Amino acid sequence: MRMYLLALNPTDSVTEGFLPAVRRLGVDVTLLTDQPGPHRRLAPDIEVLECDVRDYRAVVTRIATHHRADAVFTNSDHLQTQAALAAAYFGLPTKDWRATLRTKDKAEMRRHLAAAGADAVWAAELAAGQDPVELTARGVPYPCVVKPREGVASEDVVLAGSDGELLRRCEEIRARRPQAALVVEEYLPGELYTLETLGDGRLRHVLGGFHTELSAPPYFIETRLTYVPAHPEPVVAQVLAQLDALGVGFGACHTEFVVHEGRARIIEVNYRVIGDQGDLLLRELLGIPLFEHILRTHLGEPLPRALGARSDGRARVDYVCARSAGTLVAAPAAADLTADGVRLAYRPLREAGERHELHHTNRDYIGVLRAVGNDQESVDRAATGFLAGQRWEFTP
Repeated sequence: MRMYLLALNPTDSVTEGFLPAVRRLGVDVTLLTDQPGPHRRLAPDIEVLECDVRDYRAVVTRIATHHRADAVFTNSDHLQTQAALAAAYFGLPTKDWRATLRTKDKAEMRRHLAAAGADAVWAAELAAGQDPVELTARGVPYPCVVKPREGVASEDVVLAGSDGELLRRCEEIRARRPQAALVVEEYLPGELYTLETLGDGRLRHVLGGFHTELSAPPYFIETRLTYVPAHPEPVVAQVLAQLDALGVGFGACHTEFVVHEGRARIIEVNYRVIGDQGDLLLRELLGIPLFEHILRTHLGEPLPRALGARSDGRARVDYVCARSAGTLVAAPAAADLTADGVRLAYRPLREAGERHELHHTNRDYIGVLRAVGNDQESVDRAATGFLAGQRWEFTP
């Protein structure tokens, strides 16, 4: 059997999660990417072919002129629709391309949820080149959030509190992304959480979720994820109903939502497994072959009715963020240790000597700490103690 895996730049999810999993499954894999060099260096035993993976037609052609495909898969936010269309072309198990499009296109997601009666959020789309002044005449509810229509990782997601601030934020984003369409939508109050799900199109498992802590406004950088084994049932039911309205139910999905006065409202749907090492933590915490399960669904295998996941563990992920632009001159090395029964895994994300600009997104992460234990108090104490004993230093 052969799986085609579509990727852009290398990620921990692919290099530490999916590629080892596909090897364990005994499935041949061909990685299609527009950045072959880095992937070949990280996975020299994997067949890597260059391809314009953002173009589904190029993907179909590359597969059709190579080995027969048994599965087409991607974990990239940017390539879900391309992978779904290519898999559908070859008659393979896949996500509905309409659902991948709805979840990637934040304006279409809002329109579809409203049309389905699942949730109505004030939102407006600003096409590339369209004057944002037009929006101010429509009575924008403040505060509002401005973001790229098809963005990821909180990049260029920012809060605006007035007409003047909205216009300024739009200009700033367009200076960096002149061709990007933007979405302006009402700010949804409440605590931020995630729901992690895994389905095969007929059966859906809820793997718990996380409580997300953010940086101070106007930006939305995730700084800490604390595992929540089970959200309240009414909250889960509301989120799943909105996912059903979007057509989401195949493979992994990472959904961000807020809860305010008992009401759960979706912020963003990432139709893939949680990233930034949250997936690596979930695999350890739940004690299940998470990546293999995800890949098996794309190979056409049904999920077991019981995953055998542990429910007694507690965990959190901390992201160390750069606070200013500069060159990283001092930082801790990778470490795996146990403190008071808590397993800690620290991984640097930037090397000493690297020049770093400030982006106000997860590209500002310079290190990530995963902590897994049996009770939250011990996990919090161990993680806080480790971070307090480290030093990250930048020079201008």
